Amino acid sequence: MSMITFKTLWRRARPLAYAAALTLAGTACLAASPAAPTARDYPRGPVSMIVPFPPGGPTDILARIVSQQLSETWKAPVVVDYKPGASTMLGVAATARATPDGQTLGIINSAYVINPSLQKKMMYRNEDLVAITQLIRVPLAIAATPNAPFNTLSEMIAYARRNPGTVTFASPGTGGTSHLAGELLARRAGVELTHVPYKGSSPAHTDVIGGRVMLMIDPLFSLMPNVKAGRMKLLATTGATRSAPYKEYEAVAEQFPGFEVQAFIGMIAPAGTPADIVAKVQRDAAAVMAQPAVKQKVEDLGMEIVASDPAAFQKRVTDETAQWSTIIRDARIELQE
Repeated sequence: MSMITFKTLWRRARPLAYAAALTLAGTACLAASPAAPTARDYPRGPVSMIVPFPPGGPTDILARIVSQQLSETWKAPVVVDYKPGASTMLGVAATARATPDGQTLGIINSAYVINPSLQKKMMYRNEDLVAITQLIRVPLAIAATPNAPFNTLSEMIAYARRNPGTVTFASPGTGGTSHLAGELLARRAGVELTHVPYKGSSPAHTDVIGGRVMLMIDPLFSLMPNVKAGRMKLLATTGATRSAPYKEYEAVAEQFPGFEVQAFIGMIAPAGTPADIVAKVQRDAAAVMAQPAVKQKVEDLGMEIVASDPAAFQKRVTDETAQWSTIIRDARIELQE
């Protein structure tokens, strides 16, 4: 064979040789890469649970209860990672940025469904995350100063209609669930209620007890000590039905069907987390919440267990995000700079 013929054949064969080499290299890489995560071998090492609050509050307490029990279930550490700030957005954004393999979970509260309509600059999109379970709900209630000229919800609404703009209600802060509950009630009842924001529940309670503000909307467990001591009078609760421990108090929904405002705490993961892992986390979390000792601890915190499946929790997130968007827009609620 001539030299010229040999070179010609080599030029023709060389691309095929390169392609074969690349194919072999690709096959080797695939063989060396780890398999996609599945529920069968989940978790693969320590799990991080991001809490968007500093240590010590009710959300942290619940997260630590759940993380400890999940650690025992999974035989792997579940480490609580605190990332507070920016109305929970720092922690939620950190969850959204994590690898979607189930090794990072996030804890959220009702700010998750309020922030998209209230915050001017979001750090994430809710589409960047996937719902796992609503762990608990927190019933709210409406209480009045002891000398208020009404004793029931109906009487309060009638008074507000006769005296437009004179009924004031306190909440722990602008744009929170308590504030929005008052705005929703005002619209359903067709009355004007004037919001008085505070920095936390304690100073608001003080002013309602002292008669400087007429109403207070806050978690039921937070109000009951003052109600039992006669320092406030409870008008109604804001759940879909009457609260089981306090059935003597009517629910707002009895007068305004469909009215329901309850704070929540739930669990999320980065979007793209395998569905079978999401389902496993939900099942295991629900089993944890069903334990008698855990149930008692949760109820002692004034919370009610839900442990919903991912679809039900996602529906709640979607519905409440839309509801609060309308209220925030119509009431022209804005955060102060």
